[in-house]
Amino acid sequence: MPITIPAISCAILHHHHFHFQEKMSLVGEAPGFIQAFSDGSVKRFAFEQAPACPESSPRGIKSKDVIINPSKPITARIFLPDTPASVAQLPVLVYFHGGGFCIGSTTWIGYHSFLGELSVTSKSIVLSVDYRLAPENRLPIAYEDCYSALEWLSHKESSDPWLERADLSRVFLSGDSAGGNIVHQVAVRTIQDQGCHVKIKGLLPIHPYFGSEKRTERESEDGAAGDVKMNDMFWGLSVPEGSDRDYYGCNFETAELSAAEWSQFPAVVVFVAGLDFLKERGVLYAEFLKKKGVKEVKLVEEEGENHVYHVFYPESEATGLLQKLMSEFIQSL
Repeated sequence: MPITIPAISCAILHHHHFHFQEKMSLVGEAPGFIQAFSDGSVKRFAFEQAPACPESSPRGIKSKDVIINPSKPITARIFLPDTPASVAQLPVLVYFHGGGFCIGSTTWIGYHSFLGELSVTSKSIVLSVDYRLAPENRLPIAYEDCYSALEWLSHKESSDPWLERADLSRVFLSGDSAGGNIVHQVAVRTIQDQGCHVKIKGLLPIHPYFGSEKRTERESEDGAAGDVKMNDMFWGLSVPEGSDRDYYGCNFETAELSAAEWSQFPAVVVFVAGLDFLKERGVLYAEFLKKKGVKEVKLVEEEGENHVYHVFYPESEATGLLQKLMSEFIQSL
């Protein structure tokens, strides 16, 4: 998708015969998804939504929406699989949607379908978080919102009755694209915050979205200009004003953790897609974690697929395989 960033418009509007005002200009666009304007206003285009289904579906899935913090607001959708009463506790998968920090929602039909099926396959409670979006809410707000979802989860007795069987010693973090980035940042925060009452057993970032001021080999190729511009546009709308792509949320190599803290990092499986422009960043992330001494790091590639294929094709064979591999990882820990 080409990015359109026209120069500031010089067009003027005639008002009351004598007053002229500058027309707002487009500063960022992902066609069909978002337009951001120079006055700070944002237009997001409608995307097919899926309602929550509190009654069990034929596949044995129930879902409902919950409020994590009404003042911000932060909401989430819980997916609960039908499991025998003899299974006393279930692992919890906390999921962060993608969208360059600027678009996306747990209510999008692709996420709803994918996560509902994943809850059944993995026999897990899934908590899918709707964090506040940039550019109205620039980073680190998304990180703070998603971490607050863990704090909310830690008070499961008062949070929601659907969490009664949640095993808080077996919590997993997953997300795609920008959500995969959030997985890393929330994991770092749980290590730094000794007051966190949730035990993170494993991380499952899918096609994670990272960057840096230094271009990678793939980003420097002749045919990459469109993808590079799109990525730069999303980062420009997301990082704090005045920051660049070496902001800690963009460049994972700037993380300030001690060797002792890195040793506490959970097990990680990084999923990449062979046709994805961001594949290189995912591979570099896995290599970085290994160099830092993280005990268990796996890299899994789906060769013939594009970025976040599981959201756009939730019923595909490749998506089914992804759900199976994620489930095996969860059940192994």
